[in-house]
Amino acid sequence: MKKIRTRLFAPLAAALVLALSACGGGGGGSSGGTATADSGTFRVALTDAPACGYDHVNVTVQKVRVHQSSTASDADDGWSEVVLSPAQRFDLLGLTNGVLAELGQTQLPAGHYSQLRLVLASNDSATPLANSVVPTGGTDEIALTTPSAQQSGLKMNVDIDVAANQMADFVLDFNACKSVVRAGNSGHYLLKPVVSVIPRFASGVVGYVDAAVANGNTSVSVQQGGVVVKATAPDSTGKFVLEPVAAGTYDLVITAPGHVTTVITGVPVADATVTTLNGSTSQFTLATAATGNAVGTVTTPTTPIDATVRATQTLANASTIEVASGAVDATTGAYAFALPASAPMVATYVAAPGTPSFAADATAGAKYGLQATSAGVTKSAGPVTITSGGTVTTNFSF
Repeated sequence: MKKIRTRLFAPLAAALVLALSACGGGGGGSSGGTATADSGTFRVALTDAPACGYDHVNVTVQKVRVHQSSTASDADDGWSEVVLSPAQRFDLLGLTNGVLAELGQTQLPAGHYSQLRLVLASNDSATPLANSVVPTGGTDEIALTTPSAQQSGLKMNVDIDVAANQMADFVLDFNACKSVVRAGNSGHYLLKPVVSVIPRFASGVVGYVDAAVANGNTSVSVQQGGVVVKATAPDSTGKFVLEPVAAGTYDLVITAPGHVTTVITGVPVADATVTTLNGSTSQFTLATAATGNAVGTVTTPTTPIDATVRATQTLANASTIEVASGAVDATTGAYAFALPASAPMVATYVAAPGTPSFAADATAGAKYGLQATSAGVTKSAGPVTITSGGTVTTNFSF
């Protein structure tokens, strides 16, 4: 298959980052268009990064639309669609560890496509919980308020080449953790999709963490320059699968509440190859750690408040890792992270069955940088030092 070029685009007001992929159950997406000598095939699937604080995050997909013009309006000619008939509801939290939910495929005229729209169903009288969330510890399903642009689809700028007689195979990587935003203390939640558009690479990383921390709150990610490329939560056995991931070199970062952050640097991923880090009998263990709190508020000129905050660390080798991130409260602008009050344990990649040698990174220590982003603008603060049971307050204003 010909390699497909793609690029990430700046988040829109809806904080959208889209990736084309599918995970979970079957797709049911319809195939449209007629094959010709000048046409190729566009296939799309859905997957998810780990969620934080939710047991279920449900979205109902109606269609995926693509257009060759980045400025085409909803009513313009030239749209091609993958239609799910009937619309399908997916629990994003079932689409982790390399699981894909096929959305469907369609024939497209060969050429370059620069706009994609993900169209979700509305929460209406017939389907009041088409898009919903169940917070961890709760039993009630709560409707998600969706963006006003939902009827025409969540717009993304993409960079997709469809070649004649070839398949452009993509995945929508829907980050449930960053896409669900609390709004005050009223039990109200907003859906502001954060999705990445990525080719369906047949490459990635697999390994095991201690099953004792495989409780849904642990996150395993591959990162480059402090940017999370792919993340997941390990299954009940501790196994994690990070796929699809492009060929390259990554930092693998493992975080779990009340445990030391664990990092393996220089993890290689080759084309069409899944890098195995370890087996079920040599699981990575995470030492327990005291924690402190990084809290604050973000203020913006508009409401609801649309901003994200992340906490990072700089390692001795000068690379940056992301330890925590999330959207601020849409009503109050508040954020809060419980962060380890100890240095991360860091090792250099060793090919299996070799065992990485971990050591505390004194350079990073318990120091964290904080970054807030709103409307495409990023502001930084820190480093701040986290102490056991302590609280550091850092506010941002845009």
